Amino acid sequence: MSTPVEAQIQGTRDLFPEDHKYLTFLKKVFRHEFRKNGFRRIATPSFEDKTLLRKAFPENRNPYGVYTFTDKQGNNLWLCPNANVGTMRAYLSNEKYEELQPLYYYYMEKFLRQSREQKETFIIGGEIIGETDPIIDAQMIYMTYISLHKIWLTDVKIEINSYGNEKEMTKYREYLSDFYTNKQHLLTPETAEQIDDNILSVFHSDNEDEQILAWSTNPISKFLKKDSKAHFEKVKEYLTDLEVPFVENHTLFFKEEYYTNTIWTIHTDDDKFISRWGRYNNLSQILGSQKPYPAAGFAIDAMVLVDYLKWQNLSIKNKDKIDLYFVQLGDEPKKAVLPLSLEAREKGINTMASLWTPSMKEQILKAQRIGARFVVLVGIMEARNGIFQVRDIESGTQEEVKKEELIDYVIEKIGKKNLDFYEPSRDLIKWEPKKEAE
Repeated sequence: MSTPVEAQIQGTRDLFPEDHKYLTFLKKVFRHEFRKNGFRRIATPSFEDKTLLRKAFPENRNPYGVYTFTDKQGNNLWLCPNANVGTMRAYLSNEKYEELQPLYYYYMEKFLRQSREQKETFIIGGEIIGETDPIIDAQMIYMTYISLHKIWLTDVKIEINSYGNEKEMTKYREYLSDFYTNKQHLLTPETAEQIDDNILSVFHSDNEDEQILAWSTNPISKFLKKDSKAHFEKVKEYLTDLEVPFVENHTLFFKEEYYTNTIWTIHTDDDKFISRWGRYNNLSQILGSQKPYPAAGFAIDAMVLVDYLKWQNLSIKNKDKIDLYFVQLGDEPKKAVLPLSLEAREKGINTMASLWTPSMKEQILKAQRIGARFVVLVGIMEARNGIFQVRDIESGTQEEVKKEELIDYVIEKIGKKNLDFYEPSRDLIKWEPKKEAE
């Protein structure tokens, strides 16, 4: 064991190469779904002005806990606990946003929170800003649902509810206050204290008796007027048409204050949280806009999915595999291997050469550890006579191959279809201005 260091901070996690393999896979799955539906990627700053975030997360009503700091210029800044506030701020800051509605954004970012249980999380999510149609809400849920199916996560629970509009929520809060007026003796001291500030706290309790009491309240649907009721009914109708299973949960409410209309959560069958979000048509005005810009979004806890994939023993095709691994000992073998390894890469063979390792045995163990297919053993004698020992790790066989025939030998063994010629720089396109017609 190496020299001990300070313990890792509770609620954080290190992401090792194996974790990133799964995380990269998830990003590809969801990015593909986003692109098919017209979303484009956005990234906003990891911190915002305290004044801005305080509007969205009033004091004593912050569901996450936010890291705060003051910079050298004296600005009070908060680390963003989620993406929708920063995304809406960016949307409102864009001079052209009025003529571009609706805008489809997606993001894949790490967020830091001062929560005891989870201080950091990697979130994959999407936002649609500038449209009130309830089909947007259903589309968000469907995209999440179908993407989870693509990673073989089919046993999920989708729960939905509605916040209605601001006036309807005010009426519902008044009803809840009256309902709990003579029942506070049934509440824990913690919940009884919280409801003075936010009556919806009764729906966030983990206490079984309080949960049973919450289920006995009237649903907010009884307080919805024509437009809000029609919106919610349409969402349910679209989900049914899309064959997305869901249940209504009238105790489902979030700790954030800016939601309107539809909200939803998705959990695994053993009740692990995967995704949530909803519609927040009032967020733009809360942040200072003169008029509301409707918005809806969803967010997925990617690390829950990483753990799920591992737990299910689901492996990922390894595109980082090494086809050819050179084991050499001494300066002369290195000089013989260097140009050959560069040529192998140019011809689509993923290649590594072991460096600064004192023994052949240790180098071979390294090659096996990274899963190399072919290991080429090059000592001084092989470097001089040009005949290399080639070991096939898969079959356990070993052959002598001439230096000038090695690359063709490996290509024949792994197959031309498995060669890697991908080059990101080829995606660059030089824009040429159109010539005016003469």
